Amino acid sequence: MSEQDQHSQQNENREATKTKESQRMSRRKFLTRSGYAVGGVVLGGLLGYLIPKEETKPATPPAPQQQQKNYNEALMFFTQEQYAITQAAVERIFPADDNGPGAKDLGVAFFIDHQLAGDWGFNARDYMQPPFYVGEKTQGYQGRINRREIFYIGLRELQNYSQKKYKKDFPALSPEEQDAVLTAFQNDEVNLTTISASGFFNLLRSSTLEGVYSDPLYGGNKNMQGWAMRDYPGNQMTYTNIIEKDYTVVPPQSLRDHL
Repeated sequence: MSEQDQHSQQNENREATKTKESQRMSRRKFLTRSGYAVGGVVLGGLLGYLIPKEETKPATPPAPQQQQKNYNEALMFFTQEQYAITQAAVERIFPADDNGPGAKDLGVAFFIDHQLAGDWGFNARDYMQPPFYVGEKTQGYQGRINRREIFYIGLRELQNYSQKKYKKDFPALSPEEQDAVLTAFQNDEVNLTTISASGFFNLLRSSTLEGVYSDPLYGGNKNMQGWAMRDYPGNQMTYTNIIEKDYTVVPPQSLRDHL
């Protein structure tokens, strides 16, 4: 064998030795890492067995939502008794039906109460000086008694008439009996000394309708449901997007929506 051949044989032997060594190192690393993994599993299982598990608490049911209070629904003029009579009367004038809520659910009694507590109740913007004459029915009320006093007397007379005829307070009457009492007032079948029975009924009726259809900021027309029943748009800032279209029902808006 030549010297060159001997050198080549030595190189091949060294390469073979490196390959075997590398294979032994790979198996050692594999066994070492596998041992860690297996040991971790065993140790984890053991710790999991020794450490007491926390009891799974049952899911807490959500707290019931509290009904949001409307702090505008408070009395400013009526007594509790007057409010109950008014609420019963306006519900008969504008009762709930398939079209929507009645005057009670629309907050009409609160609307009337709040109006009577202000200038409207005092007839502050009306001419109230004598002489007073009995005018035509189309001329409206002429006299020195303001709206507060008319309601005060009229509600008391509703109660007196109900007691006299049915031996019950007006709110305790059946709807048919309440209708009969209100009809008697409307037709002036009840004799009153200080005010006109029909005059009080007409004031009560017009106030009821104003409470149904006025802007909610005054206390009635709750959630604009009075407007929604008639597809009335309420207070809109513009109609430019629908003015050239066919009749379009738009959701109502109140003055509150423009803040």
